[in-house]
Amino acid sequence: MTNHVFSALGHPLRRQVMDLLRKGPRTSGELAEAFDASWPTVSRHLAVLKDADLITAERHGTSIIYRANTSVIEDAAAALLALIGKDNGDDDMKEAAE
Repeated sequence: MTNHVFSALGHPLRRQVMDLLRKGPRTSGELAEAFDASWPTVSRHLAVLKDADLITAERHGTSIIYRANTSVIEDAAAALLALIGKDNGDDDMKEAAE
């Protein structure tokens, strides 16, 4: 799952979408207006983020509300920190540098 998340975050537009959603839920129209890209392009990026469980989508009448899925984001952040040695081996890295 983590590789799928990092792959989804590999595109700058998807990272920008996540940044917008970090500030609060947005409708699909609000998200589309925020980018200089066609609606089908933005829609494909939203689908990638949704497939990676980074966002959720909920229909309200004719609108779709997107939200960041914080639990998946927290898991990805923890995995990234572990990779760079914040959870393990950090002391070994300091000793090696000295």
